[in-house]
Amino acid sequence: MSTTQPQVITAGPSAAATPGSRRLGLALAIIATAQLMVVLDATIVNVALPHIQAALGFSASNLEWVVNAYALAFGGLLLLGGRSGDLLGRRRVFIAGIVLFSVASLVGGFATSQAWLLAARAAQGVGGAFAAPTALSLIAVTFSEGRPATGRWACTRP
Repeated sequence: MSTTQPQVITAGPSAAATPGSRRLGLALAIIATAQLMVVLDATIVNVALPHIQAALGFSASNLEWVVNAYALAFGGLLLLGGRSGDLLGRRRVFIAGIVLFSVASLVGGFATSQAWLLAARAAQGVGGAFAAPTALSLIAVTFSEGRPATGRWACTRP
């Protein structure tokens, strides 16, 4: 009868400065920035509503659609965005969502009519709905839970 001794893998101080850890840090920064953009866009437009109303001639009752177009598209497609990330690949769907969100933001910035702005806001919501759940799942699958293991007893395998 044989007994298996645990194999101890040690990680020295150079393990924290590997190129892979820098890539992970960059990936985290990009994902966090994208998630901030998507979530912040839902609320920051409230600051610009008076200017939007004056520039594009929105009535008081139609002005709320500037916020609602984004919120309805975003909220309505979140599940589809998450599931498409599972089926088509999280990274691919995340990038597609951020590209759509960014292009729609640019198009919305050049809007000269109410319909143009509302369509751009709805497209932003669609892009955000595909980027947000995949960003969270990318963080969950890329980074392990807890502190990184370092030192003499970094990893014990049977």
